[in-house]
Parts: sequence; C-alpha cells; structure tokens
Amino acid sequence: MWALARWCYRHRVVVVLAWVVALVALGGITHAVGTAYSDQFTLPGTESTKALNLLRSAFPTQAGDVDQIVWHVDNGTVGDPAIQSRISAMLDEVARTPQVSSVASPYTTAGAAQISRDGRTAYATVTFSKQANELAIGNVQQVVDRAEAAREPGLQVELGGQAIKTAQRPPLSSTEAIGLLAAAVILFLAFGSLLAAVLPLLIAVVALGVGLLVVELASHAMSIATVAPTLAALIGLGVGIDYALFIVTRHRNGLREGYSLEESALRALNTSGRAVSFAGATVCIALLGLLVLGLSFLNGMAVGAVVAVVFTVCASITLLPALLGFLGMRVLSRRERRQLAAEGPRDMHATGVWARWAASVQRHPKPLAAAAVLVMVVLSIPALSLRLGASDAGNDPSSTTTRKAYDLLAEGFGPGFNGPLQLVADVKTPSDQAALDRLVAWLPTEPGVAAVTRRPLRPGQTVEIVQVVPATSPQSEQTNALLQNLRTNVIPAAEAGTTLQVYVGGTTAIFDDFAQVLNDKLPLFIAVIIALGVLLLLIAFRSFAVPLTAAVMNLLAAAASFGVVVAFFQWGWGSEPLGLGSAGPVEAFLPVIMLAILFGLSMDYQVFLVSRMHEEWVHTGDNRYAVSMGQAATGRVITAAAAIMICVFLSFVFGGQRVIAEFGIGLAAAVLIDAFVLRTVLVPAVMHLLGRANWWLPQWLGRRLPHLSVDPSGDEPVAGTDAAGAPKATVAT
Repeated sequence: MWALARWCYRHRVVVVLAWVVALVALGGITHAVGTAYSDQFTLPGTESTKALNLLRSAFPTQAGDVDQIVWHVDNGTVGDPAIQSRISAMLDEVARTPQVSSVASPYTTAGAAQISRDGRTAYATVTFSKQANELAIGNVQQVVDRAEAAREPGLQVELGGQAIKTAQRPPLSSTEAIGLLAAAVILFLAFGSLLAAVLPLLIAVVALGVGLLVVELASHAMSIATVAPTLAALIGLGVGIDYALFIVTRHRNGLREGYSLEESALRALNTSGRAVSFAGATVCIALLGLLVLGLSFLNGMAVGAVVAVVFTVCASITLLPALLGFLGMRVLSRRERRQLAAEGPRDMHATGVWARWAASVQRHPKPLAAAAVLVMVVLSIPALSLRLGASDAGNDPSSTTTRKAYDLLAEGFGPGFNGPLQLVADVKTPSDQAALDRLVAWLPTEPGVAAVTRRPLRPGQTVEIVQVVPATSPQSEQTNALLQNLRTNVIPAAEAGTTLQVYVGGTTAIFDDFAQVLNDKLPLFIAVIIALGVLLLLIAFRSFAVPLTAAVMNLLAAAASFGVVVAFFQWGWGSEPLGLGSAGPVEAFLPVIMLAILFGLSMDYQVFLVSRMHEEWVHTGDNRYAVSMGQAATGRVITAAAAIMICVFLSFVFGGQRVIAEFGIGLAAAVLIDAFVLRTVLVPAVMHLLGRANWWLPQWLGRRLPHLSVDPSGDEPVAGTDAAGAPKATVAT
C-alpha cells in the first residue's frame, strides 16, 4: 500500500487524467451503445412458472403482460355516445402500438362485464406480446400517452398494470442530490474546511460515475435489473464518502502531528487505506453471497453493487492520494493552519467526549452491554411478524396514474379485481373437461372468491384459462390464504382420478412463489455470508473472539433493522404519513439484498474500530488500553461516517418508489443501530469483558492461516510510535 500511495502521490497529474479519461471514454461508449437492463427472472419448478410456460406454448401472442386502461365519468355513464366514440378511437390507436397484441374493449358483447354496475367506470385490457420486464419502455409509454390524450373535463382516464408501472417509474437523481447536500454539510461541520469537505464527495461521485457506466455496459453481457443502478448508487455513495472520510481524517491528523504533506498522506493510506481496502473486500464478498441463491434477477443486482464498491475502493487508494497532493495544507482549515504555524505540531491523542465515553464503557461494561442488548431486542420484536410478498399499486404515490387506476377498479369492481388469480388448465380428455367444469362450478363457493370468469374455449384448444377474482386486495393475507387453499386443497381434489392439470398463475401468484423461493434459500444464504465474514476477520485479526462477536453483532443489527422495516411499512406506522402507501408486505427480495449490504457495512465499521484496537494491542499487550484507545480514536469518525451514510440512505426515501424507500429506511436504521449502539457501546463493552481472550488463537491454527493483516507491516515504525509512525496516544479520562 505504501508503494502504491507514493506512486499516486508523486504522479498525481497522471492519476487524475487517467480517471478523467476513463469517465469520458466510458460515457462516450455507453452513449453510443445504450443500455440493456432487464427485470426478467425465472423461478424454475414453481407453479406460476408452469402456468406461464403452458400459456406461452398454447397462446404465444396472449402470454404477455396484461394491463388496464380505466376510465370514469363524473356524470352520465361510460356508454354515452360521446364518451364511447372518444374512448373507442383511443383504444384503436393503442391497439396499433408496437408490442400490443390485443385490446379488449367493454363496448362489445363479450366485454359487458368490464363496465361497473353503476355504469360510471369501465376498463379495457391491453395484452402485450411480452412480459413487462421484456417490453421496450418507449412502446409502453406510447400506450400511456395515447390513453391520457383522451382525458377531458368530466372524463378521467388512468392506466394500471406492471408494464405501466415500470414505464412510469420516476427518476432518482434529485434524491441523490439531497443525500450529497446533507453529506456536504456534515463533512464541513466535521472538518471546518470547504476543500476537505468536498474531497470525499468528489471521490464518491467520480467513482460512482465510472462504476455506473461500467454497470450500464455490463447490462449487455448479463441480466441486470432496472433497479440495480439505483441500488448501486445507494451503496456506492454511502461507502465511497465513508472510505474517503476515514483516509482524509487520518491525513489531517498526521499534518497536525507535524508530518510532511507526502509522509502524512502515505501514512494515512498505509493505515486507513489498508482498512478501507479490506472493508471494501468484505462488502463485495457479502454482496456476492447473493449468487448462491441462483436467481439471475438478484445476480445482476449483486454484480452492479459490487462494481460500485470496487471503484470506490480504487478511487480511495489512487485518486484520493493524488488529490491530497494537489490540495496540500489546504486540507486543514485556516484556523488549524494558523494554530499549527503558531504552536507547532501536537499529539492528536483522543480527548473530549469520545475519550470520556470510552473510559465510561471501560468502567461499566456489564450494565452498558445489558442496556444495548435490551435496545436491540425491543427493536427486533416486530421482525417476528415479517411477511414477505409484493406491494400492489395501492401503495403507489397517490399522484400516479397506476394508483388512480387501482382505486377506480377497486371502487368499481372490488379490491380483488386488481390482482386476479389465473388458473391455466391442460385438458386432454373428456373426463378432464368434466372435472374442470365441476371445478369452475365449485370455485364461487370457496371463501374469499368474489368472481370466476372462464374464457371461451376455441375449437381444437386443449388449454383453458379461468380467472378467479379474490374478495381482497393482491397484497392481503387473505388473498395469500386463498391462493394456498386453491393449490393444496381445491385443485388437487378436482384433479383426482383424471389427467387434468391446473396451475395457478398470474402476477399475484408469481410474487408469492418468488417470496417462497427466497424464504427456502435464506438460511443457506445467511450461513454463507456469515462463514465468509468470520473467515476474513479470522485471517485479518488472527483471533477467534473478534470474528465470532462480529457475526453475532451483525445478526442483532439485521434483526433490529428488519424490525424497523416491518413497523414502518408492514404495520404502516411510517409509510402512510410519508405518502409511501398503506400498510403492506415487505418486498420479497429485500431481506436477502439488505442482509448482504448490512453484513458488508457492519464489517466496515468492525474493521475500522477493531483494526485501531489491534494496532494498540500489538504494541502494548494491554487489552483495556487497546480497546479504550481504539474506541476513543475512532468514535468521532465512525459516527460522522454513519451520519453521512444515514443521510444518503434516507434521501432515497423521497424518490416515490416504495421498494427503494424500504431499502433506504432499512439501511439507515441498520447504520444508526450499528454505529451508535453496537460499535460505540456493545462491541467495546464485550471486548472489555473478554479481556485478553479477544486476541487468542491456537498456535497450530495460527501457523496454518495465511498472513493478511489489516495493520501496516514492514514499514519500520520508529521506536515510541504506533504502527502508523505517529506518537503513541493516551486516552484522556
């Protein structure tokens, strides 16, 4: 690390130009080739996938996404000649849109059921040629534009469905700006220097810019979801600012201790830079743990986030030392520069509130540890009722057309109309036909079924479609119960003694199957990322206690953050007041992605905290001193970094997307808990209680483990200094 930092510092013009050239070149290439994001995911072996495959084989042009155009009149009925003429002309235009297979109008004999009983609301179904994740956004937007053009005073026209929702997804650039602005304020308050405050932001933005361009190009080579860049930006901004902050803080301390500009920068990179590299590696490994789930939808998200983190680490250890060379002493505030000139170098020993707090934890480890555990347990209680699924359009912002269409359909036709279950039957023999007839006749008597519609069977067809409308909304627990009852009881009873095969599909069933697949694989995923994290920390700190306590702390933080998400979104305590929709299930893929990110970020803070403790332990052999000194020396920078990351994560809450808001709230809560409860109270308290056992490792294992130290080695530290070459500090009490 020392050699790399020195080369980047002395060849800073070359380094900066290299990053600028990379940014411009990648931007040009991406502009030329565009992107190829895809939300396609497969769930092999699930019933909803079997239903979809059967549909595709029997009705290749009718197996695409089915959306709705809904209209409502304030006066009269939708059958009034002027309204019917205007809407019919609009539907004809929509039918001519590319990738639209058919449009089913209510102004036909077969479409009479598409008009509400009061005659004031009606809908047309728009069947696309492909599923929503495979459609061109431009074609879907044409449908939206043509439908909305039919609006006039007294005639409300709205659109709903998965394809429409994807096309209408709002941009998040403004929310990212909010996070950057909040981070800038915190950095300026922490440093007192505008240039020093801008530096971490610049590193994060440049690294994220290059990383996102690479992700866009990678979308041509693999399946990457449309939400992946947003997730990568959320993670990349947070860790990028934090990593630069840790290094800049160490450099500023070195300057005030009297080191030259170059020596201070090199020592900062050789200490904090090592920790940043190792922390980045832990984040990447945790994210890549998503690959064990075997779902292409999540693989793309993992790769996108990993690319963002890799470039933030690269920028922190190459571009940052180069920029430190350009800034010189201006990385210190004017007051600090005047003080250094007037009073000379001084020991940057830990004093003030963090030193006093570290001393308090040292004196009272048991009660403070008990209080921290109590807080974590209380926050974790809601997680026991975690329900995975997919929020429906009823949770979209009230201003969106998808939400308005949802409300119109629910009011005119019932809440279950927004998420019908699609029964796809493979009928081979007359006995199969008779069994299906009995099933269709029986379905309306089942609890939770509001309506049953059977599509006419064309001559020669062996695949039939039966639509079952639940009495409750798609995200309701009662709808989920109905789905399970149909699959486990009603349909098997109808199939018995025949060759009839009936599969339950549709959007609601797909999301339910997705949640079940992830639930089944969650234990393996957790085991993999915990094992990898423990192994990395075991090698880095050559200790049993440090990685094991880190694993337990990470699980506590995960449970507490999930508890916050459940209370906020599933119970609706926070989502409704903030306009993020009513209470509903947590998105099915949120736990695995959040766990990967959370374990990575938790390892970040664990590495920064324990690496400083380990430095002191190596040179003193005094556990009490090492733990207190490490906590006091890193407390201020860890909490400042956490505050920045919290602001960045919370800024994504205001983008209008519920799923991104869930990530924002969950990760912000996790970082808050991790930094202000675990790393400042529970971890140091437990390490005080464990004493010298913190650093114990059997000799036979130590001889077999590879040497990968987070601490600098081989740099010939001066006697009487710590491993970074700085005068040994003491904890002021």
